[in-house]
Amino acid sequence: MKKTAFVATTVLALAFGGGARADQCTITVGLVMELTGPAGEYGQAGAKSVEMAFRDLNDAGGAHGCKLVADTRDSQSQGAVAVDAANQLVQLKKVPVIIGGIISSVSIPILTSVTGPAKIVQVSPASSSPTLATLGREGKTNGMFFRTITSDALQGTAAAKYALDQGFKKIAVIHVNNDFGTNMFGEFAKVYKALGGEIVSVTPYNEKQSSYEAEATAAIASKPDGLYLIATPVDGATIARAWISQGGPAKFLLNDGMNSPDFIASVGAKYLNDAYGTSSGTNLTASTEYFNANYKAFSGIDPSNPAADRAYDAGAIVGLAIAEAPSQDSLAIRDAIFKVTDEDGAVIHAGKADFAKALDLIKQMKPIRYEGVIGPVSFDQYGDITGPFRLWKIKDGKVATVGEMTTDDVNALKAKIAKP
Repeated sequence: MKKTAFVATTVLALAFGGGARADQCTITVGLVMELTGPAGEYGQAGAKSVEMAFRDLNDAGGAHGCKLVADTRDSQSQGAVAVDAANQLVQLKKVPVIIGGIISSVSIPILTSVTGPAKIVQVSPASSSPTLATLGREGKTNGMFFRTITSDALQGTAAAKYALDQGFKKIAVIHVNNDFGTNMFGEFAKVYKALGGEIVSVTPYNEKQSSYEAEATAAIASKPDGLYLIATPVDGATIARAWISQGGPAKFLLNDGMNSPDFIASVGAKYLNDAYGTSSGTNLTASTEYFNANYKAFSGIDPSNPAADRAYDAGAIVGLAIAEAPSQDSLAIRDAIFKVTDEDGAVIHAGKADFAKALDLIKQMKPIRYEGVIGPVSFDQYGDITGPFRLWKIKDGKVATVGEMTTDDVNALKAKIAKP
């Protein structure tokens, strides 16, 4: 039997116990990742993580005996390019699932133009814009969207509290001029000002400029005691260098995506000893240990890359859901995502051994609960998760965790601020 793409293998995959082996058939999942452009560092890590999750699942026996493969397309960190790639995967390749994008300005147009209308499952490993939850509440996702990262509606609150705790009393903000940057700043600003902080200037920037001297000049003129930089590593490094060269105070608050060795190397570690940031955190599990021990050997990329851990979980959940689904219809896979993250199910961790256990339990029609690299994953009706936030700073050229805000901490702070 020759190898085929998803459509041709559907009948075989549905045979359930018909003797199919992973070397006889394949099930293709679409990946739309930012392999190049400002978010290229994230997308390259994300793609490798999904590949690793699929490898582990295939080594464990595959989904319905078929091999999971990824058809990976480069969004170039651009929404229009991403939509075209997603359309090809859905219309021509007939994939039942798309994993991606990484950044919100890629994931949102895929969702609104392709996966939502077509009722195709989409799982983003790292798109944190609150707009995605809003689209779900408005019924515009058809319940097909999931993400393995917490919303910036919560992260902005954590960042505001952390900023004030680190002495940022008068802060300038430079943020990428897209849905992610605008929302992250908006959520941060509400809480930061309510807690007594002063935002002395706000400067949006457009991506992929050769120079950001003008933006840095405008922000420095407001005489802040530090800079909140909401950016991606490439543009962020250019902005930070301009800020430093013009005499801006070398005190930075950074968003989650700036947790990047490339950013640190490009700016220079000696200028970042007073740099702080927040990231969607993890609850350590056996999956975390497995991933941290094996990812770099597989990918050549450090496991601390912001997109790496949660992209593995996106791939694992999709693969397990495909194995769980009674058919390879996208709606069936959507429902199966909730089944493989069932709070009452047998705990499953990352790696071949536990995936083999999971596949056996699925065959027995028993519930499972995937506890991922980022911790136990549980989705609400809009595909969102909750989790802690990691507080970090750059020490000696490396990112070091220095604290945590739990979801309860963040919610309590938001409730306190909301009181008249």
